[in-house]
Amino acid sequence: MLRFYIPNMTCGGCASSVTKALLSVDPQAVIETDLAAREVMVDSTLDETPFLAALSSAGYPDKQ
Repeated sequence: MLRFYIPNMTCGGCASSVTKALLSVDPQAVIETDLAAREVMVDSTLDETPFLAALSSAGYPDKQ
């Protein structure tokens, strides 16, 4: 399970955009967003690199 902290994910629309960006990398991934904590958990067989790139491209860079 991968965990990303996304400080500028502040609303449901942001969470939807983040989910869409992550699913573009792995359509089979299970995505869970925690808006209050501004975190996203990704259950995927892929490593974090392509997910980080997708988040950054979508305007939601991960701050670890």
